[in-house]
This record gives sequence, structure tokens and C-alpha cells, in this order.
Amino acid sequence: MIMSAHQPAYLPWLGYFDKIKRSDIFIFLDTVQYEKNSFTNRNKIKTANGPIWLTVPVIKTDHFNKIMSEMLLDKNSRWQKKHLNSIYMSYRKASHFDELYPRLENLYQKEYSNIVDVTWDHLMFWLDILNIKTKLVKSSALNIASKKSDFIFDLCKAVNADYYISGAMGQDYLETERFDRAGIEVEFQNYRHPVYPQLYGEFIPSMGIIDFAMNAADYSII
Repeated sequence: MIMSAHQPAYLPWLGYFDKIKRSDIFIFLDTVQYEKNSFTNRNKIKTANGPIWLTVPVIKTDHFNKIMSEMLLDKNSRWQKKHLNSIYMSYRKASHFDELYPRLENLYQKEYSNIVDVTWDHLMFWLDILNIKTKLVKSSALNIASKKSDFIFDLCKAVNADYYISGAMGQDYLETERFDRAGIEVEFQNYRHPVYPQLYGEFIPSMGIIDFAMNAADYSII
């Protein structure tokens, strides 16, 4: 059983989907602590004037003591309308615009109270677009309270995983010896970003998934 896991992310980059695609089960980490200035609530799209951030506004008060599912949105911001407008202006000439944009308009109509619900719904949307069928489980459904390396180890045990695909930064905290003793092989992702057709000049990697989905001729190259 191959497992991967990651905290919620808005419009994730291709490496996020690579981990999911290569896994039998993906754990959506809605119980970890929110990290300010991360990719949880923002990512980049490419515009005619270069990359810009699309950010979902969250209320950061006391965020050090809150898990992801407790991070509420700032409802005074009209972020969905702003994001749709940026997407329209940036990708209206893209090869998949006509098929994708009406679906995005529907997606961005829903009202949300917290960042987890936004990122979950958007993840489901993009997995459908990319035809990725991996099983997804929220960490909140597994009732595991451990931290850091122990947390990942316990997640692997909870789903009977014998192979774990970690992000590259996992090398900073995973105690791989414990995984080895338990017969769980750990791989640290070394993602090679593909080059695909892209608007506005020279190719820029690591944009949010929407740039790939709007432009790429072949979604399987993730």
C-alpha cells in the first residue's frame, strides 16, 4: 500500500498531484497546524505581466494555536469574484479555457467558512479534471494525535501502508530508522517538473495547477 500525505493547499503545484497520482491512498492533513505564508491558502498563476498570487483570505488571529480546520475565512473579501476575474483575464486565450472556465465559474459560486472546505472542494475538482482516482482520507477521520515523524508513522500504520512518499522537506524531520524497522519504505520526492505549452513567453515552472490544466496538451505528463 503506497501512501502520501500533505496539508491542504489552494491551487497546488504539479508535484502535489504527482504524489497523489503515484499513491494508493492520500491523507489530506486537515488536523495539522496552519502555517502562515505557506501554500495552504495561496498560489501563483501566470499573467501577461508575469506571475501573481491568488490568495484566499484567512483570519490569522492566534493561528499558532489552531489546526487547519479551525482557520476561518475573512468574509469581508470578495476573493472568489477577484480570482475568477484574474483567471479569465489570464487564460481566456488558453487551449482549454472554453471547457474549463464554465466549470470553474460553478466551483467559485459556493460559499465557505473555512480554508479546509475550500481546499478540499478544489482538490476534488482538479482530481476529476486530471482523472486521478486515488483514494483520499482526511486525517481528522483517523483520530491520530501524535506529532511530526510519529504522526506520519502512525498514519502509515492506520492505513496499512508499507511505502510512504514524502515531500523533499520530510528529510528534515522524519526518523526513517523507525519506518525501516516497521517495514515501511520511505521515498523523498524528487519531482522533475515537465515543460508544457504556456502563454506569455518563456516557460515558468511551479505555477498553480490551473496554469497546467488550462494550457497542457497532455494531462498525463504530471
